[in-house]
Amino acid sequence: MIVMAVLLVVISGLTHAVWNLFAKRSLNKEAFLWAILIPSEIILVPPFVQTFATTTELPWNAYALLGLSMLLQGIYGLLLTRAYRLGDLSQLYPIMRGTATLLVPVIGVSWLGESLSVWGWIGLCGMIVSFFILSGWSVQKKQAFSVQPLLVAFAVGLCTTSYVFVDKLNLQYWSPLNLLGASNLGFLLALTPRVIASKKQWIPEVRANWPIVLLGSALSPGSYFLFLLAMNLAPMAHISPIREIGTVFATFLGVVVLREKQGIRRIISSATIATAIVIISLFG
Repeated sequence: MIVMAVLLVVISGLTHAVWNLFAKRSLNKEAFLWAILIPSEIILVPPFVQTFATTTELPWNAYALLGLSMLLQGIYGLLLTRAYRLGDLSQLYPIMRGTATLLVPVIGVSWLGESLSVWGWIGLCGMIVSFFILSGWSVQKKQAFSVQPLLVAFAVGLCTTSYVFVDKLNLQYWSPLNLLGASNLGFLLALTPRVIASKKQWIPEVRANWPIVLLGSALSPGSYFLFLLAMNLAPMAHISPIREIGTVFATFLGVVVLREKQGIRRIISSATIATAIVIISLFG
């Protein structure tokens, strides 16, 4: 079971990195992310609605958790589009994925009286140094340093951590497919007003990138569905850190495919963050 869970998580990390590459490269971020969810939601929403309407024995907190998951996914969608308008994939993706692992031990040590092992401190320091390098502060020369992309990336990371934790609780009451349909519906609804306000800008996006939109429509829900399946097979604390291998995939894609600058720095930093996450989770 654990081997299958690990395999699912690694594939999930890769597919998540690929559809984020597509989102970064898209002409209109909101329109692209909105369009890639339409096909899967047409398939997933009807069975979810049927389950929601016919299930009567669930406690009230099952519905509250589901609503919270939808809300967090909506906030995540809005923040993600903003992040990719402001910064590079190879810069922001590792920060978005590593934020929780950085902040949780810091809060635990600072406020809850917890302690870290030597390996935990090594991992934490490695992440802090890597985040500093990814920020561009140390290599910024000609242009003014901007902290806004980094703050948005941190916010995305906090949102991701929150909905993963909430969805682990949701799996007590809902199947992975029903949960995926509901959470992605929250994502879709949050982006819909902006897509409507853009006056049909989704049409040229789909016309220009329709093969990528179709592929993204499979990869975006598919990546999280694989992770939900893995969480049904193994404890979240064991498999969640493995998913952060996606930081290396995404950084490599940003440097190679999008030709983003500071390639070697960012690949090394992302690999350090992924390694630090595993060290903190297993030995911290």
